[in-house]
Amino acid sequence: MTDSHDQLPDPECAPLIKKPAGGTPPLVTTVQGILEWCARVKADEDLAIDVERASSYRYSAKAYLVQIKTEAAGILLLDPLACQLPGTFTDIMNSHPWILHASRQDLPSLAMLGLEPVALFDTEVAARLLGLPRVSLGALTEELLEVRLAKEHSSANWSKRPLPESWLDYAALDVEYLAELKTVLTRMLDDAHKTSWAREEFAFEATFAHPEVPDEPWRGLHGLGQLKSPLQLAVARSMWERRDAIARNSDVAPFMVLRDKALVAMAKASSKGRQEFDNAAPKNLKHREQWWRCVREARELPRVHLPSKRDLGPYPNHRSWSRRYPEVLEAYKQVREGLLTRAEELHMPVENLISPGHMRHWVWNHFSAEAEHRIPHASPEQIVQELEAVGARPWQAAQVTPAIIESLRSYARSRS
Repeated sequence: MTDSHDQLPDPECAPLIKKPAGGTPPLVTTVQGILEWCARVKADEDLAIDVERASSYRYSAKAYLVQIKTEAAGILLLDPLACQLPGTFTDIMNSHPWILHASRQDLPSLAMLGLEPVALFDTEVAARLLGLPRVSLGALTEELLEVRLAKEHSSANWSKRPLPESWLDYAALDVEYLAELKTVLTRMLDDAHKTSWAREEFAFEATFAHPEVPDEPWRGLHGLGQLKSPLQLAVARSMWERRDAIARNSDVAPFMVLRDKALVAMAKASSKGRQEFDNAAPKNLKHREQWWRCVREARELPRVHLPSKRDLGPYPNHRSWSRRYPEVLEAYKQVREGLLTRAEELHMPVENLISPGHMRHWVWNHFSAEAEHRIPHASPEQIVQELEAVGARPWQAAQVTPAIIESLRSYARSRS
């Protein structure tokens, strides 16, 4: 069996593209400019779309620039904050299929503008299903279209106004080749018999237009595992909430107020007193008293209101399995070996064949002491249903079930 990407073009001599073939259009900031572009859009066209945010600079995840291209209408560079989006534009956006790269990043920002796809094609997701070695937009245009895109402003502050001309060139190129990539990737998916899988994945990606907000977002702090006591966790929670309020009110990225590493270090040191707390703080940290107030507030909490150092989610943190649940870990390793083999056969990364989280959830449900049914010999139909119940897409459940069954047999033999 040959790889679906064995015959890709050689990108070694790919030309560097700095502007779209038709030139970079001016930034549109008026309703009239939007309507003029809308008038050129044909009814059956896909919309190639990209969004520029300022997440490294601003608190908000809103779009500061929206780029759209169709074959008939050309490229629209839209400042979504400059004017009210007309209904004609919204109707077009919400009734045409979209082409995006890494759509999960852009869909929430577009949804904030009232824009959601009737269907989408994600070039990054397609490339992952095909097992392509590099899946960034620049890599795909090089390998599949033999053009190199100038990538100079990916980390720019897109909330800045006016936007420099070179930034607009960069932004326009992000949608210039999406339709061509879709054509090539669609053919490759067909050749690899993965088209139906891609449709399921694209539908799944569309659900990220409205991502779930965690019940306890402060638990997303990097390095939180260093905190061992409920009081330290309460300090971290209080400091996170204070940082979030400052960042939100100032519209700056939270890390610009206080980085996670420093916040966790300060929370850890708080149990030793004010001096150690101050020593753990960044030297340039302002308003230290307000941060120490977080410690005092945490100390005043009744014990029942202190956060627990508990496992979140449907199963314990997998990093604890070797120590606390060795039998579950052994079963997971056995199943994962089978999944790795199946992923190799399908020429795709194992994490795209099925999420590690979904697989751990299924293994936990079957092999933990808390499991209702510790059945190593489940039927194929049962396994498919259970995998879908924990979040796997139907195509994933169908593809991994035979490998799981064989792994379960090996697991049973190893314990007999």
